[in-house]
Amino acid sequence: MTGTVFSKSNSNKPLSAAISLIIASGFASQAAIAETTMQLPRISIIDSAPQAELEQAGSVKVINKEQLELQQPLSTEDALKRVAGVNIKGEEESAVVANIGLRGLSAAETKTLILEDGVPVAPGLFIGNGRYYNPRIQHIESIEVLKGASSLRYGPSTIGGVINYQSKTPEEGVAVSGRVGSFGLKEATIEAGAVSKSGDGQMGVIYTHADSDGFQDKDYQMDDLMIKGGMELKNDQWIGVKVGYYKNDANISYRGLFLEDYLKGASYNPAPDDYYLTERKSVDINHEWDINDKALLKTVIYWSEVSRDYWRYSVDTDASNLAGRWVYTDDLTGNNRSFERAGFDSRLSLNHNLLDMNNEAEFGIRYFVESSNDTRIRATRDQDRTGINDRHRQDTAKSFAVFAQNRFDVTDRLSVTPGLRIESYEQTRKILTDNNAEESTDNTELLPGIGMTYQLTDSTQIFASAYKAFSPAENAAALDGLTDQQLDAERSNNLELGIRGQKDQLNFEVVAFQMDFSNQVVDGNSDPNLSKQNGGSTLHRGAELVLGYNFGSGWRMDSNFTWIPTSEFESGDNKGNRISYSPEILANLEISYQNNGLKTALAVHHSDSQFADSSNTVNLPTGAAGGIWGGKLDSYTTLDFHASYDVNKQFKVFGSVKNLTDERYIAGLRQGIYAGPERNFELGAKYKF
Repeated sequence: MTGTVFSKSNSNKPLSAAISLIIASGFASQAAIAETTMQLPRISIIDSAPQAELEQAGSVKVINKEQLELQQPLSTEDALKRVAGVNIKGEEESAVVANIGLRGLSAAETKTLILEDGVPVAPGLFIGNGRYYNPRIQHIESIEVLKGASSLRYGPSTIGGVINYQSKTPEEGVAVSGRVGSFGLKEATIEAGAVSKSGDGQMGVIYTHADSDGFQDKDYQMDDLMIKGGMELKNDQWIGVKVGYYKNDANISYRGLFLEDYLKGASYNPAPDDYYLTERKSVDINHEWDINDKALLKTVIYWSEVSRDYWRYSVDTDASNLAGRWVYTDDLTGNNRSFERAGFDSRLSLNHNLLDMNNEAEFGIRYFVESSNDTRIRATRDQDRTGINDRHRQDTAKSFAVFAQNRFDVTDRLSVTPGLRIESYEQTRKILTDNNAEESTDNTELLPGIGMTYQLTDSTQIFASAYKAFSPAENAAALDGLTDQQLDAERSNNLELGIRGQKDQLNFEVVAFQMDFSNQVVDGNSDPNLSKQNGGSTLHRGAELVLGYNFGSGWRMDSNFTWIPTSEFESGDNKGNRISYSPEILANLEISYQNNGLKTALAVHHSDSQFADSSNTVNLPTGAAGGIWGGKLDSYTTLDFHASYDVNKQFKVFGSVKNLTDERYIAGLRQGIYAGPERNFELGAKYKF
């Protein structure tokens, strides 16, 4: 791996903080224009060196800055759905919560590790729930997706792979941008950066405010602030600090449309008084030490605090069925949770010549603690979100992990990378409304893996890997009923074989994979004192094809096709059934054209039919039954058109038409039908001072 180098290159009041920093940045920029700028230290899952992707013994995809600017996504999930093997269960267009599945894993579960600058973003990895925070696309510069044995360097929950969002480093100067669009969308972003006169220090800010009436009147008001800064400590050491603040008041709920209303094309909010209120604060401190030309040490210390208050009104089921839509009572419940996490991750990269071969070793250690406070407030409309806390529980977990891997360059063409990760963790649950009753459990996992790359020709490479991955049973399952359920982690033995290359104007990748999920946690146990058991194995087999071609004269084609014929239960009551939210076919095609300052793209996304529950229910529900609804979702295809034009070096305009054909489709089921967004428009501009 290569180290960071210097290179020449052209609170609850986030808006006040942003304006103050912008003013400071403006003065700093006027004082001096540095000749050099600094890449702030951070942990990337794929190194920035030219050959880094080819050194990975697994499938790799990087969505770079230029691609994100052309796609103009409203959310990280909007960008990820174009990646081979990724399935998204849509709930609303800005993706307040995460619903991402990789390679046949259900998009309704959380078995994929998601990072930002190498730091876990889920409020709870062991204590749950991984869906409650989803980074905002406005401060993201690129997205890395890594599959195969190389993902053992990270954990837990790397069965499908690892997704890492890389945040922007604000450029020197001030830039303002904004966009307006359908559903009353209004968004404004300010980016400001300053570099010291010597070039050895840098700071910047990105602040976004957005509000929208929302598709189906699911309105939201969002603020997202990121402050980054860093400096050179010595000629071989750098430090960087990132501070984040996020707040979103979203008028969303678990309630969807009844079938009859959906078929009529209804677009109202089924739960107009329910609100999902999120606030997050975070601090990352990165240190990088270029020890010598053979050794590099990267360390990050991180802290985050997330609060998620979910206020929902109860329904009168009989009246709802009679009316054919939800009829609400005055009973209000606040399922309110807060999470706090602190930890560190340190990685040493070392080049050496063991056995007279070129070797690159990496060693890592990670430790973190996380806790949550879970309350349930019973209230009424008159009490205005105040009432009795009739369920108060606290979950905690601490985790320690180490890993080591070494890439042996056996020949000029063949490299072999064995590795081992060890994860050890302890979980505790305490019920304060039950005389502080408490229970704990612990587990340790050994996760070996091996990967290989072989340079078949100068333009073609074969890669393969075999590794064990796991996802921990979260506190709610591991300590169900305040009893140690004696659960092992959910384990999977993974295999991958692929070929990739680039020849003249053509680039391609073909990969086959298998995930033998040997230990999913399921309900039921022969021990009358336990309610959960180890079992419920599943098997996932499929293939991915990525194909791109540059036609010249500004025209280019990029496509991918995912085929997962097998994604099914191998045991238990659902044996032979397909995994929920796991379509057999996913496909993407993009035709782009660029000429001077003009950039355009027509993007096609196809998702095959899929089941919404493990029982593989076919008929869509018609009444107000509780729980997670089942039914078969039909396949759908959407078209998006994007365009941008650089008027000059300072000013650009951009716009999109999404769901160009106004496709009516079901994105998901959860106590009703979630319809995918209808045809919508966006128009924006950016000016850099």
